[in-house]
Amino acid sequence: MPTFTDRLAAAVLEKRSPLMVGLDPRLAQLPDPVRPAGGATLVEAADAYRLFCCGVIDAVADFTPIVKPQAAFFEQLGPAGMAALGAVIEHARGAGLLVCVDGKRNDIGSTAQAYADGWLGDQSPWKADALTVSPYLGDDSLEPFTKVAAERDAGLFVLVKTSNPGGGLFQDRVSDGQPLFRRVGEHIESLNAAAPGEHGYGVAGAVVGATYPEQLAHLRAAMPHTWFLIPGYGAQGGTAADVAGGFADGGLGAVVNSSRGVIFAHEKRGGDWQDAVRAAAEEAAAELGEASGL
Repeated sequence: MPTFTDRLAAAVLEKRSPLMVGLDPRLAQLPDPVRPAGGATLVEAADAYRLFCCGVIDAVADFTPIVKPQAAFFEQLGPAGMAALGAVIEHARGAGLLVCVDGKRNDIGSTAQAYADGWLGDQSPWKADALTVSPYLGDDSLEPFTKVAAERDAGLFVLVKTSNPGGGLFQDRVSDGQPLFRRVGEHIESLNAAAPGEHGYGVAGAVVGATYPEQLAHLRAAMPHTWFLIPGYGAQGGTAADVAGGFADGGLGAVVNSSRGVIFAHEKRGGDWQDAVRAAAEEAAAELGEASGL
């Protein structure tokens, strides 16, 4: 099987779209046809999340190569929520989309191994194509993830320079003459340069926010073998111009996440909620495709 980044590159080229759609369901914002009445039980809320996210997937499948369910919103609903997450992952894969679970997992030793074993690849119970992870427990905490991902042709996206305003408190802290996020980026790039796939990208991607376009462009130049996941576009204030510096020549090297701006498009557009989602995804895909040079 091709590597995760090679499959992602092929899907981006096929759809001429670097759009990643984030699946972040919130009960109060669900459209009327799928939102349960007030006082919904956890089971009812979980079923609404399943119906909504599967409906979003059906609406955006023509315009995105990959979706990113945010595990926290499903975990919030307990066991029923996790069952819904499993159904959403299965539906997305059935629609021909790649799936990156946004769980930001990590730990040391056998616990990191268990996370990697449980989430990554067709051999895992969850069957995620990729997983977001934190690097801040050190290189030995990343090793189980990179090893399992490589063995199973799965992928990772490691937090490097995040889009939230408070991220700089630690990530921008200077150590040995450079900010911490640069040191993390150097380590991730070294892993990828040692074992690139057909399109030149390794197993460990990087999360780099659209809200810091100068750092994004600098990291792109410094990390040529690393595929980027770029959050912060749309509702968080990042623009297509802001993310342009995150792409490599030919429009590859990055996917740009949009969650609220796509999945809750019915709040601004009205009409059928899936039609609104589809239109928002189509517009975002076109805008990002142009910014990337696809």
